[in-house]
Amino acid sequence: MSGEAVAQIFGRAAELESLRERLAGRKTTLLSGPSGVGKTLLLQRLLPGFNYVLYCPASSSPQAVCRCLAELLSARDDATLLRSCKGRPDALVGMSFVSLKGIVSSALRADHYLVVLDHLNRPSPAMGALLGELMLSCSTPVIAVARSTHMEDAGTVAALLPDRSERLALKNFDPETAKAFAREACLKQQLSGENLESVLDSIVRFSEGNPGAILRMIAMARQSKYRSDDHIKWSPLYIDFLLKWASESAL
Repeated sequence: MSGEAVAQIFGRAAELESLRERLAGRKTTLLSGPSGVGKTLLLQRLLPGFNYVLYCPASSSPQAVCRCLAELLSARDDATLLRSCKGRPDALVGMSFVSLKGIVSSALRADHYLVVLDHLNRPSPAMGALLGELMLSCSTPVIAVARSTHMEDAGTVAALLPDRSERLALKNFDPETAKAFAREACLKQQLSGENLESVLDSIVRFSEGNPGAILRMIAMARQSKYRSDDHIKWSPLYIDFLLKWASESAL
C-alpha cells in the first residue's frame, strides 16, 4: 500500500462515514481542512461508489468549472447536453462561457447529479455566484472543497452554507495519532535510521499532525542527501521541506 493509500484510511473512519452519508444523501457540504490533511484523498476513496457525481479536480474559476462539467457530461453522453449541442459534443470547445454555462445548467436541471468542486481556494465573487446558481437555480447539491471556512479561503461559498450541518472539517491528527501514522508510514516506506525515533518526534511536532506533511518529510528522509551513514540529517531536511511546502501551500 502506498503512502497516499495509508492517508486515505488511517484515523479517518468517522470522517469517511460522514462524507459517505453526505454523498449518499446528496447533501450540499463545505468540506474544509488545511493543505495535506487528506480532503482529496478521502473523496477519491469514496467517489467510485457514486456514479451520479461530477468531480472537478481543479475549481480555479467559473470558466474552468463550466468547462470541466461540460466535458464530464459529454463523456456520460448526457441526453440534455447532446440535444443542446445538436449531437456534436465537439462544438462545446469553441463555445463562450455564457453559452456553456447555459447548456451545463440545463443538463443539471434535467437530472439528479451531485457536483464536487475540489481545490476551491480563494474563490472570486463570480465563483460564489456560480455555486449559488448551481445550488439554487439548478437544484444541484454541491460539495465545495476549501482549505478553511474563512472568507479568504472559502469566499462567498461560506455564506451560502451558513449552517454547521452543511460543513465538514478535516483536522490534523492529534500527537498520538500522528505518531502512530508516522510509524506506519515508515514501515511502508522502509525508513530506518539510528536517530529515527528523535526524527519522528520532530516530524510529528513540526508537522502539527498534518498527514501530508508527515508523508512528505518521511519520503525526504529516504533520500541520500539527507543521510549520513545510518543517520538522518534532520536540520537540512526540515529547512528544504519548509521551503517546498510553503510554496506549494500558497498555490
